[in-house]
Amino acid sequence: MMKTEKHYFDEAISLSAYMDTMETHKENSFRIYEQFEVPQDDEFIELLKVKKLNILVITEDWCGDAMMNNPILRRIAEAADLDVRTVYRDNDTDLIDKHLTNGGRSIPVYLLLDENGEVEAKWGPRAATIQEYVMGLRKDLPPADAPEFKEKQQLFMERIMAEYTSKPELWLTVYEDIRKTFLPVVQKQA
Repeated sequence: MMKTEKHYFDEAISLSAYMDTMETHKENSFRIYEQFEVPQDDEFIELLKVKKLNILVITEDWCGDAMMNNPILRRIAEAADLDVRTVYRDNDTDLIDKHLTNGGRSIPVYLLLDENGEVEAKWGPRAATIQEYVMGLRKDLPPADAPEFKEKQQLFMERIMAEYTSKPELWLTVYEDIRKTFLPVVQKQA
């Protein structure tokens, strides 16, 4: 029998436990977590508190997008007293294969679950405007078979990581994008 999202959620670890056991981008992830503050007076947080929805995160700790997005989600969860739990994408690909992005296993993916464990909304792997920005930068990379590709790709990755960890406006963009995706569901259920 196919496992449901609720099964995965019930077996998953908390987002804070996941962050504590990170190996790859732990320091950067905690830097964002320590600096990001959820905007004040946001009806989104108040509605989340009332609705008590759960969020299932599909992630891996080597992922740069997860490194930036997960601490922001954790701040939302703490502000709204939500249960957010984490599964590793590669431990069981059946789950991610039900929630592909443009046919790929891109992460992180955040699944907003109702009280019965049904998926009400999906967010990820990137805020729309950040996706546009990253794809714009990626356009400048040489073809994958070019001799300078590896070096240029490395510089591209370093630039993205540096910006992800140092630009609060990107963190706010992630927050706003998660809010935009989940708010209609929360309002509908209120």
